[in-house]
Amino acid sequence: MSSHSRRLPSGWEIESEDFEYVPLRLPPDVTRVSASMRLAIQAEFGGWELSRVRLYSDGSRRVLLKRRKTTHHVPDPAI
Repeated sequence: MSSHSRRLPSGWEIESEDFEYVPLRLPPDVTRVSASMRLAIQAEFGGWELSRVRLYSDGSRRVLLKRRKTTHHVPDPAI
């Protein structure tokens, strides 16, 4: 299943003329430090920035990354 086809939390809009978005799910076994490092790598090499994070009671996280739309293709993050 593609990360784009997953249902987003309410209020998380991903329609924009200026930005593209990618939703991610981080499982409960990913620590906060590890998640931070993974997202920092995506920011550095993919141009993504953190838009939203939602932490669930089971320890999993839903993350929404965004970046300005570009004319050249950069692959989605594979966290």
